[in-house]
Amino acid sequence: MPHITVIGGGFAGLTAAVTAAETGAKVTVYEAHHTLGGRARTAEGRYKTNEGPHALYSGGPHWTWLRQRNLLGPLAPIPALEAARLRLHHKGALRRTPPFAMLKLLRRTSRQAPVDVDFMTWATEQAGEEGARAAAHYSAVALFHHDPGSLSAAFVQERLRRATKLPPEAHYPRGGWASVIDRMAARAWNLGVRMETLARVDALPQDGPVIVATSLDSARRLLKDDSLTWASGRTALIDLAVRTRRGDAFAVSDLDSPGWIERFTAQDRSLAPAGEQLVQGQIPIAPHESRADGVARAEHLLDLAFDGWRERVTWRREATANGRTGAVDLPGTSWRDRPAIDRGDGVYLVGDQVAAPGVLSEVSFNSALEAVTLALKVRQRLDLKRA
Repeated sequence: MPHITVIGGGFAGLTAAVTAAETGAKVTVYEAHHTLGGRARTAEGRYKTNEGPHALYSGGPHWTWLRQRNLLGPLAPIPALEAARLRLHHKGALRRTPPFAMLKLLRRTSRQAPVDVDFMTWATEQAGEEGARAAAHYSAVALFHHDPGSLSAAFVQERLRRATKLPPEAHYPRGGWASVIDRMAARAWNLGVRMETLARVDALPQDGPVIVATSLDSARRLLKDDSLTWASGRTALIDLAVRTRRGDAFAVSDLDSPGWIERFTAQDRSLAPAGEQLVQGQIPIAPHESRADGVARAEHLLDLAFDGWRERVTWRREATANGRTGAVDLPGTSWRDRPAIDRGDGVYLVGDQVAAPGVLSEVSFNSALEAVTLALKVRQRLDLKRA
């Protein structure tokens, strides 16, 4: 059987490793950090935070794949009472319902948006400027981009529909994403996958197919290929632990500008110690803006939805996610135009910024399956030629 090398032990890399090992291939995974998981790592310690909001969408193929292998584990549903505490920041105030014009864009019977027009232009024709702007900003929860309205209308519409679907597609692995990663790693180990951590790869191995499951920036340096670029988002992240208080919002979506604040312990109490709530926020920021600009907007939303939060803070962390929020498609482009999975000479590229369909982690999953399929087909053709 062929030997497949996987560089990167995140969600995409582990998906590729498990899929290849299930066919009987020998697999080695190299991970530069001391733990597996990539951006799906969950912080160790009292507060179990991810790198920004994380959720599993049940409408994607990765959901079925994980469930068939018993890798999902226990999920933390959103209690109905908490879901009712979703608030929308619109025209400077918190509201319970979106503007009526925005609802026109959420109907399943609404027209399919075009690829070659920006979302604001198309949506304004459908629902007016107010509804279009509110819908664009709401979609940031699945985009992490400072100006969703400037992106391809088809790209934004798909994410808007997935993010507002009822019942909600978003599910939360109990204990954070690391619980899913741990189960995937255990399955890979049981299948005989060799996993080496603290193993940074600076040159491609020559024996067998290689699957590069790193960020696009790291892949560009490793493969020495300057064409490996694609637009992504830049987001200010804020994590807070606050003492529990009745009446706090479950989540706040900013319709005046892109931004999202969520109380993750509303569905999973294991993420913070008893008596404390874990609040996470992501505020997309433009290239000319600083992290402080995003944090200031997050604090304004917190002032509105979490009364007295400043006096209740027990822990705080801030960060910036730069180019680590997945691919975004500009007008005239789709996922097919992103960097190809097959890089030639037995090298395959996977991750959330490559040419594969889906939303958020679904891109990583779909690209990983495609890469393994291509790698095994190439190997089979080579074996036939030798025979």
